[in-house]
Amino acid sequence: MKTHAIIPIFLPHSGCPHDCIFCNQKKITAKLSPMDQAAARAIVEKSLPTIMGRGIETVEIAFFGGSFTGMPVAEQIPYLAMAKAYKNQGLVHKIRLSTRPDYISPEILDLLKSYEVDIIELGVQSFDDEVLRLSNRGHDSASVYRSSALIKSYGFELGLQLMIGLPGDTYEKSLASAQKAVDIGPAIARLYPTIIIRDTGLESLYQSGAYRPLPLDEAVRTAKAMFLILEGAGIKVIRIGLKSSDNIADGKAILGDTFHPAFRQLVDSEVAKDAMESQLMKLLASSALPDHAAFTFSSSKASYSNLIGHQKSNKDYFSMAYPKIVFSYKIDNSLPDHVYTTKVSLTKSIL
Repeated sequence: MKTHAIIPIFLPHSGCPHDCIFCNQKKITAKLSPMDQAAARAIVEKSLPTIMGRGIETVEIAFFGGSFTGMPVAEQIPYLAMAKAYKNQGLVHKIRLSTRPDYISPEILDLLKSYEVDIIELGVQSFDDEVLRLSNRGHDSASVYRSSALIKSYGFELGLQLMIGLPGDTYEKSLASAQKAVDIGPAIARLYPTIIIRDTGLESLYQSGAYRPLPLDEAVRTAKAMFLILEGAGIKVIRIGLKSSDNIADGKAILGDTFHPAFRQLVDSEVAKDAMESQLMKLLASSALPDHAAFTFSSSKASYSNLIGHQKSNKDYFSMAYPKIVFSYKIDNSLPDHVYTTKVSLTKSIL
């Protein structure tokens, strides 16, 4: 059962003077007009009744889409005061915001602390300075280390957002960025494959042939490897892939084939398949294996769709890769979520 709910308030481009080569927030969020405080409050008031009484333990108000701390302080305060008022009433439990690494200072953090902000996510994108330069980010990797250390020293929960497949990026650079994020030690992370949004600098590069988007399978492979690095270090990866909006889902705003509405499940399915196959190979190499062994793959109910694979991709893979073996798939709620087991069953195979 879902125990955590986020009320997202999108502030497209607010506080952000940079035109990053990949960014068009209005297209991404499918919003054509700026947010204001009244509209933000209306979002919260509309969302709360759908959350209350459903066993939700943690409710957050989250400011996304722009660089919150880049807005003038006079513009930040009404949003912060609104969120703090709901928190003081016990209607929400946490306040979250996203911003740029170069828009963090002791003065900014003092302000956020006074309004009881809990979580600060930094749009890092890459730790490679050449990738940052080519993406017109306007900051270097050193600012990420400085701001991350400052945020943690104030006691905020730190999140880092990384992108895959930016101009100048490679598989190796992406994995290095994930490892450098581990070195910083955030509590949470997000992974976003680069997609080409219309009316951006990246679209111009694409149309001229100067930029090649990652094919979907490469993006999934890279995201999977980064996910394993981060989760292996105890960092919770709370999102993989851009959330669908009307513009993105119907293809009006994007070019290329990197975007997929179920990108997270594509990655999770690959993680599950690798875990299952690794265990299977060890069992197949065992001299104690019964003559007519078949195999059962198991997961919790919440992870069963990943066990089966997106559109049954894992079932199809194992039936094709091991045509002489019988496989079965079952739910075992004694298993933690995202844990997959492979066991020998007594069902007769067709060896």
